[in-house]
Amino acid sequence: MTINRRHFLGSSAAAAAGLAAPMVKADGHGKPRVVVVGGGAGGATAARYIAKDSKSAIDVTLIEPSRMYYTCFFSNLYLGGFKEIEDIGHSYGTLASGGVNVVHDWAIGVDRDAKTVSLAGGATIAYDKLILSPGIDFVEGAVEGWDVSSQNAMPHAYKAGSQSELLKAQLMAMPEGGTFAMVAPPNPYRCPPGPYERVSMVAHFLKNNNPTAKIIVADPKPKFSKMALFQEGWADNYEGMVDWIGSDFGGDSVSVDPNEMTVTIDGEVTNVDVCNVIPAMKAGRIAELAGVTDGSWAPVNAIDMSTKADPDVYVLGDSSQQGDMPKSGFSANSQAKVCANAVRGALTGSKVYPAKFSNTCWSLIDTDNGVKVGATYEATDEKIAKVDGFISATGESAELRKATYEESEGWYAGITADMFG
Repeated sequence: MTINRRHFLGSSAAAAAGLAAPMVKADGHGKPRVVVVGGGAGGATAARYIAKDSKSAIDVTLIEPSRMYYTCFFSNLYLGGFKEIEDIGHSYGTLASGGVNVVHDWAIGVDRDAKTVSLAGGATIAYDKLILSPGIDFVEGAVEGWDVSSQNAMPHAYKAGSQSELLKAQLMAMPEGGTFAMVAPPNPYRCPPGPYERVSMVAHFLKNNNPTAKIIVADPKPKFSKMALFQEGWADNYEGMVDWIGSDFGGDSVSVDPNEMTVTIDGEVTNVDVCNVIPAMKAGRIAELAGVTDGSWAPVNAIDMSTKADPDVYVLGDSSQQGDMPKSGFSANSQAKVCANAVRGALTGSKVYPAKFSNTCWSLIDTDNGVKVGATYEATDEKIAKVDGFISATGESAELRKATYEESEGWYAGITADMFG
């Protein structure tokens, strides 16, 4: 399976072809209103497709506090020195010029009875359909000794932008022969930015700038996605630098002290120079405030991404509990198109196509050394279910690994154009 920018955008255009909006189903207040909270791979895509494919028959408002969106996918490549921070930053200007009302503010409440969203600035926005795509937040107390007030000393860098820049600055300031520690998250977690690609990119940076430095990974899991590929890559490219400690060796018994810059693994205290703490994750806070979560995530119906709690509220991407798809930007973008088609159909009576989903997650291990895993999915009554999949193999040729990396670059250009126009 090969994906490039033209293929990615072409598939999106084909899916949207012939979807002219018929008579609008308004409820006595003019155009039907869709409010989207969160301007990432899920939210921006949904807002853009609903505005575009309804031919302005639906009023679409996107609520996003940041004026510049930094993609979590490819943020590890910034840490590794393959990208500049500007390369992963995107503005909302083109989206706004395409008919989406972009409001830069925080959504702080949802009244599902009144069908309104409250903003930190004091405004209240009414909706007929509400789409929530707020990404992830962190489970309080997930890592002993760490909370969000510690993120300057021990950054998570799992919300790209300033946290990515902070972690990169800390890497650059590491003393010669210093120690970088990562506390990896339990399943399920947002990926990308995958923890193990991040280990690879940190190792790449250190190999070129601080070759006697060490990397310790404390992992609460006994295994992880693409494990054989990463371990092969670490052995081939960063021999002796990476010490991965899984749950079988105490990686699930970890505490940190941000003031002392120590990490304690299974009772053993280690002084570190940089510590990347990636805690357990949960749905973005607004999903919880809207009352559509059950535990850490928001259960949804696979056919259209509507929540189990409310048919007029939809949850996309990382925050959703949908079945077999990983919490990736590709997944969120794929789910957003299904959701946009369903929402537009519900509000305008236009044709709704059967839900189909796909995902690919690429990772860079070293220069021109890319690997990938992916699958196609279908909607069942129970969940989004995996149909078939693929994964890179160990021992692949340098030519194939380079082609895989180049494919990821084409996908990045395609998905960001698909999100923002």
